[in-house]
Amino acid sequence: MRMNPRFLIIPALAAGLQAATAGDITGTITLDGKAPEPQSNTLLTDNAECSKLHPEPPKISFYTVGAKNELKDVVVTIKGMSGKSTGATAEPYKMDQKACEYMPYVGAVQTGQKILVKNSDPLLHNVHTFPTSSGNKEKNNAQAAGQADLEFSFASPEEFLRFKCEVHSWMIAYVTVVDNPYFSVSDKDGKFKISGLPPGKYTIEAYHRKAGRVTKEIEVKDGNTTVDFTIKLPPPK
Repeated sequence: MRMNPRFLIIPALAAGLQAATAGDITGTITLDGKAPEPQSNTLLTDNAECSKLHPEPPKISFYTVGAKNELKDVVVTIKGMSGKSTGATAEPYKMDQKACEYMPYVGAVQTGQKILVKNSDPLLHNVHTFPTSSGNKEKNNAQAAGQADLEFSFASPEEFLRFKCEVHSWMIAYVTVVDNPYFSVSDKDGKFKISGLPPGKYTIEAYHRKAGRVTKEIEVKDGNTTVDFTIKLPPPK
């Protein structure tokens, strides 16, 4: 059957219109202050099974910064957006237990999005979640070497939901759960990108688990909007 060209043009125009009415937000996050020096992970080095997986003594750092103080592991979200999750159809978020550490240390997902946790080590681990939202369920599952990935998902938004290995107490990671697809986590160069945001005025927030949060008011138009953040290092407690 021969298709009328008009019916081919209309979907193409609709797709083009949708693309033209969505904007991206990009930016860089910088730490204002000298980041504390990483500390030796003595718990890991004292563990014979785990220490042999590290060619060099491992360090613990709550502030990962670049050459110009670009700050990693900052969760960037759009405030006031709820009920827009596409988590049920989103690609799974993947975590790994490798050399007795969680990778990545900080991440973000949507409500209902699958989280797959892998064990790449030749030893037993355990994945214990500690949600604080009443809508999210705690789980505590052992995971042997070579065992299939463990699957998690969370129904309610929550900031920095904690994952911990009960076999190796220093193994901790954090996952922020949001109710929309408009979020990002800054990389090792402090850069982030939020894609496909409808044009409009928004409050955007950058939140580092230790340094705290900063918000800005922005207006998103077609194309790219640049928003940079500076997060001040809090005084020592």
